[in-house]
Amino acid sequence: MIRSDRDNIILRCRELSQQFMVDMYVKIESERLRYLRYNQQKLRAEEYIHLRDAIAKNADTAEIGNSVILPSSYVGSPRHMQEYIQDAVTFVREYGRPCLFITFTCNPKWQEITSLLLPGQNAIHRHDITARVFKQKLKSLISFITKLHVFGPTRCWMYSVEWQKRGLPHAHILIWFVDKIRAEDIDSLISAEIPDPSTDQLLFDIVTTNMIHGPCGILNRSSPCMVDGKCTKRFPKDFINDTVTHIVGYPIYRRRSTENGGQSFIKTISNADIDIDNRWVVPYSPLLSKTFNAHINVESCSSVKSIKYICKYVNKGSDMAVFRIENTNVNAPPLNENDEITNYQIGRYISSNEAVWRIFGFQIHERDPAVIHLTVHLENGQRVYFTDDTALDRAINPPKTTLTEFFELCNRADAFGAFAQTLLYSEVPRYFTWAQSKKWMPRKKGTPVDACPGLFKSNNLGRVYTVNPRQTECFYLRLLLVNVTGPL
Repeated sequence: MIRSDRDNIILRCRELSQQFMVDMYVKIESERLRYLRYNQQKLRAEEYIHLRDAIAKNADTAEIGNSVILPSSYVGSPRHMQEYIQDAVTFVREYGRPCLFITFTCNPKWQEITSLLLPGQNAIHRHDITARVFKQKLKSLISFITKLHVFGPTRCWMYSVEWQKRGLPHAHILIWFVDKIRAEDIDSLISAEIPDPSTDQLLFDIVTTNMIHGPCGILNRSSPCMVDGKCTKRFPKDFINDTVTHIVGYPIYRRRSTENGGQSFIKTISNADIDIDNRWVVPYSPLLSKTFNAHINVESCSSVKSIKYICKYVNKGSDMAVFRIENTNVNAPPLNENDEITNYQIGRYISSNEAVWRIFGFQIHERDPAVIHLTVHLENGQRVYFTDDTALDRAINPPKTTLTEFFELCNRADAFGAFAQTLLYSEVPRYFTWAQSKKWMPRKKGTPVDACPGLFKSNNLGRVYTVNPRQTECFYLRLLLVNVTGPL
């Protein structure tokens, strides 16, 4: 297609706009980090008892509290990702291991993307379009599974969005069902075989386009998955006539050879025709693949023992290339090893798609139900946030926490207090909401509780913060809170 001068100008402007997006978000993130760095001394945290003692001794408030930290409220920080890992483990504690682990990758050939491109443009030129379309597709996929119940009723779910080196976004999704997937149901939900084109040509085209790995190995040693002459994804797989589940890890899905009824097709790579069979198929769901026409890797987690690894993998964050430059001048000041902001910025890579995604304000993590964080501390050991101007007031008026108000809730001389005494600390968020007034208030929406008229039950979960066993008294207090109902 011959492009006019006007089209060339528009195309070039679009390309420059993508670089402008990256530069703009880099400046946005740099300013946010710079604010955190230069306001470390204005906003500090300390245990209440230490602040009270320091004020009583007329100590200099500028020397109280921690400094140079990157808080968990900063999206994407190590502390933020660690919070989400522990929240995922909370789902496991309540509902057991997840049922499905899904990786959903953006397809640059979606009709919703290609129809909006100008002549001569590719999806890589319009990351604003790919970001918007993938956001809507991801929302539709979550609704398709959790609201339409295509695989059955859903208990909870969570996802995290990441970006590939080439810029396309993909989401790691964990799904928990009310009814666990049985071994005999896996073949009806997940397939690792090439469909028969005579019975389902559409699915055959989608799978052969999106769900074939490589090929790699001796067929293509230059494949990106090759490291030290081996495929990091362990392809090609072995042929097997029946799905095997009684193993550690993901099930070994059925992959029949062409002699036993399996399908194959010819794929041209570097002007060479290669016969592709079921050994190269990435596990997928026929229903999801036909509905969304994308690379959607679906794995059953029924036999996975390392659940903590899956929770970490889903919330691991983007890849980073870490390097360091040291000053050989002996008179130069030493580097701050505890500077969390600098450590976060080292090797930070921002692609055009991630920049656009963050500028649009799209969510990187979502989950349902909500996980409420519950503090654990000894008497007068709660965390206090203060500035130089508010230090005295904070020392006089100790802050309320979810733990201190849990004790107050159990002491209430009404039906709500009596009911709270039957609950574990982690169960309180199901029936009470943490209000802005720093109090546990009865929920007014959800399922009515017969044992306490006027109280409603939600599906929210509570997560009690972990405590290092070296903090002996606080550690044993946490053991009591997670095993003994309402304190008296």
